[in-house]
Amino acid sequence: MNADKRPTVLEFFAGAGLARLGLDGWRTVFANDIDPIKAMAYQANFDDEGFRLDDIWSLSSGDLPGGRADLAWASSPCQDLSLAGSRRGLSARRSGAFWGFWRLIEALGAQGRAPRLIVIENVTGLLTSNGGEDFRTLADLLADHGWWFGALEMDAALWLPQSRPRLFIVATRDAAPGAGGPVAPFHSRGVIAAHAGLSDRARAAWRWWDVPAPPMRNADLASVLDPDDTADWLDPARTQALLSQLGSLHRHRLSVAAASGERRVGAAFRRVRLEHGAKVQRVEVRFDGLAGCLRTPAGGSSRQYLIVAEAGRVRARFLTPREAMRLMGAGDDYRLPGSVTAGLKLAGDGVAVPVVRALSEGLLKPLLAGRQARAA
Repeated sequence: MNADKRPTVLEFFAGAGLARLGLDGWRTVFANDIDPIKAMAYQANFDDEGFRLDDIWSLSSGDLPGGRADLAWASSPCQDLSLAGSRRGLSARRSGAFWGFWRLIEALGAQGRAPRLIVIENVTGLLTSNGGEDFRTLADLLADHGWWFGALEMDAALWLPQSRPRLFIVATRDAAPGAGGPVAPFHSRGVIAAHAGLSDRARAAWRWWDVPAPPMRNADLASVLDPDDTADWLDPARTQALLSQLGSLHRHRLSVAAASGERRVGAAFRRVRLEHGAKVQRVEVRFDGLAGCLRTPAGGSSRQYLIVAEAGRVRARFLTPREAMRLMGAGDDYRLPGSVTAGLKLAGDGVAVPVVRALSEGLLKPLLAGRQARAA
């Protein structure tokens, strides 16, 4: 008999395992991803025999552990958000991965062992993609299969110095009241508008989940960076070439930072903008103490830069994989792959650890206990 009384998790699209890091007090009994690099990182950090490297469409309910799991977590690919229309008519295999997950949930339900809770994590664009039809499709799907559900928009910037809003749809098999209406800060205008567009049957199953807001964040971008004397700075020519791509607004921001007399750290991305009818590559920088949302490094323009102004000098460099993982809330004991690109991909595709932890403590565990608690 297994004496481990922790609630159990089936972790789909597990990536680097950042959701698992946030699920303190839970026991992952199965994890899956299709990406070999992510699988290697996951197993290096968790040494987990329950990991399955495979396409989710190749899995069946027989591949999952026996019994009923408490939670199924799914951070499905967000490259194409389409959920609407025929399940077999989706234009992108990656977006269709959600239906591979749902097929397993349906199979477990038919066997009387559907998980008690489901969390579907994705980008906030799911609320509005295809004119809102994707979110309505998902809401109807949950309602029609007997799930009570609600959505929260949670930005990692409340916990970490990274702007990273994400959508969390939480569904439960057990009736739970929720709050009487939207609750700040996680029921954003986008969530409220998406709720207003739902069908009657979906609104009847909707719950305004109540998750306590965290204390004010006291860390800024500079606090997670490696020491300057260990950093690999761009040479003066490359730095100047980068700064020459600043538009007028962002050039002004840099000038203000440089004139402050303080050490100011900014985060920057290259972006393509339309100016006077032509596409122009620009560098856009922010000095508000936050990194921009980490992205998968599909090309050089998607890598995040750091621009530091201090003592009349401006220097620039790339954000490192270790710094990126700190911005996701992972500790320095997290084992990264040797490749810079692979490490940045793990972070860019991941979910912020303290956000998962807050969701777990503020909502998931209370739901399992038959109550929904507010912070006192």
